[in-house]
Amino acid sequence: MATPATVATAGREPAAPRPRTGRNTELFLLVGAVAIAVFGYVEVGVNIDGHAPADAATYGAALGGLALAAHVLVRWRARYADPLLLPTAVLLNGIGLVVIYRLDRATPRSHAAPTQLLWSTLGVALFALVVVLLRDHRRLRGYAYSGALVALVLLVAPIFFPAVYGSRIWITVGSFSIQPGEFAKILLVVFFAAYLAMHRDALALTGKQIWKLRFPPGRVLGPMLLVWAAFIGVLVLETDLGMSLLYFGIFVVLLYVATARIGWIAIGLVLAAVGVAVVARFSPHVHARVEQWLHPLASIEAGQGANQIAQSLFAFAWGGLLGEGLGKGHSILIGFAAKSDFVLATVGEELGLVGLLGMLLLYTVLVARGYRTGIALTDPFGRLLAIGLATIIGLQVFVVAGGVLALIPLTGATLPFVAQGGSSVVTNWIIVALLVRLSDTARRAAPTDLEG
Repeated sequence: MATPATVATAGREPAAPRPRTGRNTELFLLVGAVAIAVFGYVEVGVNIDGHAPADAATYGAALGGLALAAHVLVRWRARYADPLLLPTAVLLNGIGLVVIYRLDRATPRSHAAPTQLLWSTLGVALFALVVVLLRDHRRLRGYAYSGALVALVLLVAPIFFPAVYGSRIWITVGSFSIQPGEFAKILLVVFFAAYLAMHRDALALTGKQIWKLRFPPGRVLGPMLLVWAAFIGVLVLETDLGMSLLYFGIFVVLLYVATARIGWIAIGLVLAAVGVAVVARFSPHVHARVEQWLHPLASIEAGQGANQIAQSLFAFAWGGLLGEGLGKGHSILIGFAAKSDFVLATVGEELGLVGLLGMLLLYTVLVARGYRTGIALTDPFGRLLAIGLATIIGLQVFVVAGGVLALIPLTGATLPFVAQGGSSVVTNWIIVALLVRLSDTARRAAPTDLEG
């Protein structure tokens, strides 16, 4: 016989199952990420000195403390976030610290690794602020235009400071320097995402049809083109080819995502090639990089020794399949950019093809989870923002890896989380924080699609 409670609940639909948060998975992966980084740090000391570094425990405690603090914060304020984002970022950051420490050992009186750890600490602190303060990513739409203006100011500012290695991309005050373009790229993605989300129907459905492409009306596409042209113009004046390609790539990818018209990709590739050819013709700095790309061994044939590209190729070749081992390579011969532009050469030489592919797979995970988050989000702004942020990381890895492998001209971009540079590592932690917030929203709304 049915009880009153049974009768009362008979007409109700069963409650939806609570989604798995993935936080225990995240904690387990974080422990593994910190352990791998500490093992690499110890291996450098063993291979160079015959024993582990005296500060290995301190290094492990510092990296582990940062990882644990970030995990506790995510568990508290974004408990449904993608569990792979934070461990992947921690592992890449830890590998970067190990490689920079290894190169410090080959550079007398160099202490870049402790400085990089301080910048990483600042990056995690900003990660915490974003996760705590940004409760709803849609609030960023209200700051899209003002953010674009601030980004343009950040890009213009380095023009008034001396050039560094041929590019005006740094603000330098005494021994302190910062690269404002790293922060500007996030603001630019927010602007593009907000503008395209607002005008996506007009961009996709209206305008003139030319062959197989429909070009949006000028009143819709014009404002965004002006902002993009202003950014590219400033970057060309600063001879910052890497950031120029990055901004152009973000623009094309988001335009394609908003309109679902693959023709924009083809047009973007053609325009990028034309732009590089024009800049290479009139900029001696860029022209020299193109010449090195086309003829990487020319300096050796001329009796002037190996240039940076040639040394990088030698490092990759010497690394073979499994590498020489951390601390046993000679990539420091690359010169002043060994810890920044060419840090991937050290990975290739000392960890081999296996280690290099492993690192690239980590970036693939980070980008793929960002794209997956964008696909799961229901609001157009959030979708474009997540895809734009993931595209930043993906394009930077592409232009850096392509440059040091002589597949494309060297651009001077930084390898996310790994290369030396405070501005870069801080910016990348902000990007991960935004992706964590976006993935938390996505997995709350559609847990079965993003189980981790």
